[in-house]
Parts: sequence; structure tokens; C-alpha cells
Amino acid sequence: MNGPVPSGSVDLTDCDREPIHQLGLIQPTGFLIAATADWIVLHASANTGRWLGVEAADLLGTPLSRAIDADALHTIRGRLQVAHINGSVERAFSVQLSETAPVCDVAVHLSGSTIVIEAEPSEGAGPQDSGSLLRSMIGRVQNTRGFDAFCRESARQMRALTGFDRVMVYRFDADGAGEVIAESAVHGIGSFLGQRYPASDIPQQARRLYERSWLRCIADVNAPPVPVIPALDPTGLPLDLSLSLLRSVSPIHVEYLRNMGVGASLSVSILRHGKLWGLFACHNRQARSLSFERRTTAELFGQMVSLLLEGREREQEDQREAQVRRAHVRIMSMLADSDSPLDSLVTFATELRTLIQCDGFACCIDGQLHMEGETPTREETLGVMRFLHRTPPSKVYLTDQLGTVHPPARDFTERACGLLAIPVSRTPRDYLVFFRKELVRTVTWGGDPSKPAQYGPNGPRLTPRKSFEAWKETVHGRSLPWSDLDQRSAESLRVTLLEVVLRLADVAGRTRKEAAERQELLIAELNHRVRNILSLVRALVRQSESGAETVQQFAAIVAGRIEALARAHDQITADNWGPAALRALIAAEIGAYLSAKSERVRLTGPDVLLAPQAFSVFALVVHELTTNSAKYGALSDGGGWVEADWSIDEGGRLLFDWRENGGPPVRAPSRTGFGTTVIERSVPHDLQGVAEVTYALSGLRARFMIPAHYVTVAASLPDSGRTKPRVQTADFSIDGPVLLLEDNMIIAMATEDVLLSFGAARVNTAAGVRHALRLLEDDPPVVGVLDVNLGSETSVAVADRLRELGIPFVFATGYGESAAVPERFSDVPVLKKPYGSDQVVQVLASVMG
Repeated sequence: MNGPVPSGSVDLTDCDREPIHQLGLIQPTGFLIAATADWIVLHASANTGRWLGVEAADLLGTPLSRAIDADALHTIRGRLQVAHINGSVERAFSVQLSETAPVCDVAVHLSGSTIVIEAEPSEGAGPQDSGSLLRSMIGRVQNTRGFDAFCRESARQMRALTGFDRVMVYRFDADGAGEVIAESAVHGIGSFLGQRYPASDIPQQARRLYERSWLRCIADVNAPPVPVIPALDPTGLPLDLSLSLLRSVSPIHVEYLRNMGVGASLSVSILRHGKLWGLFACHNRQARSLSFERRTTAELFGQMVSLLLEGREREQEDQREAQVRRAHVRIMSMLADSDSPLDSLVTFATELRTLIQCDGFACCIDGQLHMEGETPTREETLGVMRFLHRTPPSKVYLTDQLGTVHPPARDFTERACGLLAIPVSRTPRDYLVFFRKELVRTVTWGGDPSKPAQYGPNGPRLTPRKSFEAWKETVHGRSLPWSDLDQRSAESLRVTLLEVVLRLADVAGRTRKEAAERQELLIAELNHRVRNILSLVRALVRQSESGAETVQQFAAIVAGRIEALARAHDQITADNWGPAALRALIAAEIGAYLSAKSERVRLTGPDVLLAPQAFSVFALVVHELTTNSAKYGALSDGGGWVEADWSIDEGGRLLFDWRENGGPPVRAPSRTGFGTTVIERSVPHDLQGVAEVTYALSGLRARFMIPAHYVTVAASLPDSGRTKPRVQTADFSIDGPVLLLEDNMIIAMATEDVLLSFGAARVNTAAGVRHALRLLEDDPPVVGVLDVNLGSETSVAVADRLRELGIPFVFATGYGESAAVPERFSDVPVLKKPYGSDQVVQVLASVMG
């Protein structure tokens, strides 16, 4: 009965479900005996009488020693021990099983707890010196150059060893289909080189057996099989023949080989990393039997080729991986030097495309899309990004058939058919996407790969092809497949980018924490400094009462001391300008408290300059010493004095000694405040120096050591430490109006008084630029005083207008040297707040001539 089978009755998985390891049949080239662990015969092939002179039925349930001599059993037991250890099939050659049996080659293995013994007649002497032959074969293969030559020579050597008409190297693709990549054949039988065969030609269970057993031989395709008796053991299970060398052939495979014109076949596995990479497929037109010994040599050759092949492929991959690593290192170095690495990925698109070969590239970062090369349109690419949002966020996603998973992609296969996407963040979902365009290719199959279901010799099922003539098929809708190396490179890049993102987040977190800590410290210090300054000002006011007879005298004394305090502040912040004089530092600090009575502080020591870091730290220490002395120590009344001595020791270190005398009795503080902490810990902590503070009843004493690399001994102080000549202002007067731009009303009123006292006809005061410009046009001044910073604006526009009109002016600021004065006004004098009348007159006299 012929004709098609109803749809759905059979499918391609029928072959995969065939129990080819439990057929209960062996090939007739030898016999099989299965025994229990205590060597009682459990199964026997129906042809044992031909070989051993004892029929199978008579052997069942009897000791194996009834049919096999003791010496032969001893040999078999020894090989079984090795098989048990290795989990493999072990062989013994030229074994005399009994007096009546021929000399046989024997194979033994364990199937569960059952001992399986197989025997075939020995070939005799076998190939001359199998070891030398194998070394020669391997040497010829090793001497080849290139992968294709390696495979061709391997096929040639295998044909020389086996004597088969045709030997092919058959490689499996990722989809399970196979391709003949090398061939050695006798002349005149045609060629299968380059032809592909569908995955169903070698079912899944057959592939698993090829991974367990390296070799499979079919000596005669047309020989009738021999049954194993009984078919089932006492538990009702058939004998598992997975590792059997004589296992019979599936009827479907027999039909397949007959259709190919094959009379005998030999398959030797080629494994890579323990997985089936391909096969040596050996075909002969007539039946051909190989002894165990020759098959063993073929098996060893296949194992050696597997190892060499792995090395050859590894060399190719190593070269490619080296290129990928170099590109990866370049990309990472560029990212590491970038302030915003993820944003910089767009700049590195060319480098990324060398890392993973592609036809087009798209990068979506924070919703910004960048594309280059052959890609879908912008709208189509945004659709691909939305599709990727549905994929796992922490894995590289790849496909060489985008249209099958994303139907809209079928409209742009000529531009993008394959896709590899690397997620670089979770929120938002950012991606690097590599596109490969469609690769239209013609595949040559070994016959039509479709297998119509019909009634065949073995009933309704998938019947093997009868024609193996080259059959060409054009494949659409697929790109060049992504390799394992592409996937590893993408995963490595994903992990590295994740590390960059985490590092940036970590750095940003640490920076925010450090900034918050610095801000808290600065706020605490500012609060302390402000309170100290306010207390100091209050103390100055009180100390100035006794020395003043009039309100004007009192105001002048207070103003002078506040100006001295401002000069001390300038000294503390002067470290930006390089080393500064220690003597000037101390003089500036004590000037705020003693004014003309500076003899109360006696300074002794050489001219010394302190490096900027040491100067700023020690200025704060001297400030606290002076402040505390003015509040509580020798300078708090009229009778005390301070001795400040310093010297340089042999190691170049500065030794500084502060001694207070004649003041009120001293007691150690009951709590450690911020000022005390600064005195005792700043020099040791910041400069790795020494600080010792002694609270003697007669007066406080503090000793300090500053390391030598902060100290410079100077023969004379630099020009910056000398007093600048004063402009003679005895006859100075302002003849005309003055423009005063100041946003603080109290400071503006005090400055008005100073200007009016020097003859100004009037003072036109403005708090903002617009008002100042209007006053300037309505009543042109003879001179201007401009506060630099006015809160939300600066006085630069007014300065530009005054310069246009040729009217002299000066700046005033509370920012000291850091005032934001444009470069074009670098020649304009600057009054630093707080300023007194003498300073105003000096500056105005210099600009007005």
C-alpha cells in the first residue's frame, strides 16, 4: 500500500523517539552474551552455537564458565575491571575462548549491573605496528596548514586506515543540520562535498550515543540481524545496547543507507569539549568488516583528531579574541578617561563596531538615539527598542532571524535581519544594538531535505529520501549567525559597562558624602568664626572705652582695630600666593587687639617663610592663640604680655614657643571647644608636626614643631611683606559729586560720611545698576566708588560707562583677592572690606591724581 499518510499522523520527531538502543538485535558478524554480576548468563545472541558450540537457550541461567575457558574468563575479568573504572568499553585481542571456538577479539562493558561480552573473529596479526601507523597518521595531519587542509588530510588518513570507498568529515551546525566539509573518495563515485543534510537525518538519540561511544560500525547493511534471547529480562526490561559494538541497525537507517547505495558504514565521533562536533562518516559500496583491533586504531585516530581540531579552532579563536581584547581595552581606556562614559559611547561607535562585527549600530542612552551604518529607520529602530524592553534586562539578547520574533522587522530585512543587543542600564532601559543585514545564500542539500509522510516498507512514517542528488535551496530572512565569540565579547562588554556605571554611582555617592561632610565642617567652622568675630568685636568695643575721651576718638579706635582684624584675615587666606612670612602673620593677628601697644607681644626669631599649606594651618592656630589670649589670657587686661620665640633646629624644622606672662591665673578648660581643638590638633594632624599646650598658673604655654619641608629661612622678607609707601593726602579734597554704588545701606551711610568729610559736594548713592546709570547721566560725578557684587548683579556695566566718559573710579569688595573683577579692569584699585577712612582717601587720591 502506497500513498500519502493523513496529516498529523507522523512528524519529524518520530525518528527521535525510535528506541535504537533497545532493538534486541545484533549484527551477525559476532555474538553477544550478557551475564549477571556473579557470571550467570542472562542473555545470549541466537548465534552463540555457531561460535561456542552451545546454543543460546542452553546457556541461559548457567555459569558462563560452562562455555568459556578459565584463562579467557580471567582476561575478560581484568578488562571488565578497567571498564568499570573508566565507564567505557574495553577490548582484548586474540583471545582463545574455548578449545572449539575460534580466536576472537573481545569487547566487554557494563550495562547497569549487567556484564555485556561481545566477540568477533580476530583478524590475525592485524595492521603492522599499530602505534607506529597511528603516529605516522597524526604526524601528517599535524603538518597541514589551515583548517580546510587539516580536515582534508584527516579524511584521507582515515580512508587509508579503513579501506572504505568514501570518507567524509561531517560537521554539525547550531541548528542540528550537517554539512560535508572534507572528503576523500575513490575515483568515479561522485562527491558529496559541500552538501548539507537536515537534522532529522541523524536523530537526537543517535547523537547522544555518538557522544557516549566514539565508534559505530555496520559491516553489512543487507545482513539479517540476530536476535538477543530472551528479549526481556526477568524484570521485564530489554537489554540496553547503548555501548554495544555489535548493536544492530534501525530499519529506518538501513533504508536510508540502501537509498544512498551504501553496503557498509563506519562512523567515528569528533567531539569538542565533550559535545558532538561532527563525524568521520565512512561508506563502502559492498559489505566490509573491520576487526576490533583496526576499529580501535580508527577510534584512537578520531580521538586524536578531536584534540588537534580543538587546538586548531582554539588558535583561530585566540587570534580573534586577541583582536577583540585589544579593541575592548581601547574602549575601556577611553571610557575611563571620560567624564560621562555612557554618553561617550556614541563617540566610540566605530571602536564598538570593531569589537563586534556588524553592518549597523544604534545606541539609545537616556532616550537619545544615535545610529550609524546600515540600520532600520529611526521609527523602526525605536520599535526595535520597545521590543527589547520585553526581553530580560540583564542578559545579552541576540537573534539572526529578527523577523520571526518581531514581525515588523520583516519589512527591513535587507537593512537589518540579525540583532545583538547589550543592555547597559535598567532605568532607563538603555541599549547598544548591533545589526546585521540579510545574508541571502544558496544551500546545497544532499537531496530534498523534506521527508513526506507516506506508507513505506516499515509502515506509515517518515520515509528516508530515495534521491541524494544535489538539491539547492535559497535561504532568506536570516543574517550571518552570531558566533560564540560574538556572544562572549558582548557579555564582557556588558559586564564592563555595568562596572563603569556602578563605579560612577559609587564615585558620585562618595563625592556627595564627602561634599556633605565638607559642607557640615565649613558651616561649623563658619559658625565658630562668626561667633568668634562677633565676640572679638564686642571685646574691642569694651577695651576701647577707657582709651577714648570723645565719641569720635572711640569710633576711630574701634575702626582701627577692626581694620587690623581684616588684615589678619587676609593673611590667613594668602596661602594661594605661595610661601608667606611667619612674622607678618603674627603681627597681623596681634594688631587687631593691641594697635599701637604692640610691645605687649615680643617677637623673636629669624625671617622664616611657611609653605602655603603650613601657613594657612598655622595662621588659624595663631589666630586662636591670640583670640584666647585676648579673651582669657595675658592680653585680656592691661598688665600682661606674650613672648613668641621661634628658631630652626639642625634638621631644618621650625620650633615655635608661645608664652603668656602677667595675666590672670590660668586654668585648664573644663571642656574642649573648637578653638582648643584647633590649637592642639591642627599641626599634628595636617602637618604631621608636634603641638604641646601647658596650662601653667602663671600663663599658658604652647610649643609647636613644623616639619622642615614646610619651612624656608629667608635672609630678608619678600617685597610682599614690606609696607608700601603711602600717598600724601594732607591737602586732598574731593571737588564735585561722587557716585557711590553700594547695596548695603549701613556701609553706604558710613562711606557717605567719609566722602563728605573730604569735601565732596554731594554723594549720589545707588543700590543697583539701573539707578546708578541714571544718576551718572543726570549728575556726572568726578569719581566713583563701586561695590563689585550687588547680589543678583555686578557693577561692571557702570564701570564700563564710567570708563567711556573718562571718569576715574575704584572698586570695593568683601571677597578680597577672589573678587570677580574682569581682566580689562585689572588696573583699577580695589578697596577690601572692611575699609576705613584712611584707606578710602589713599585709594581715591591715587586715582584722582
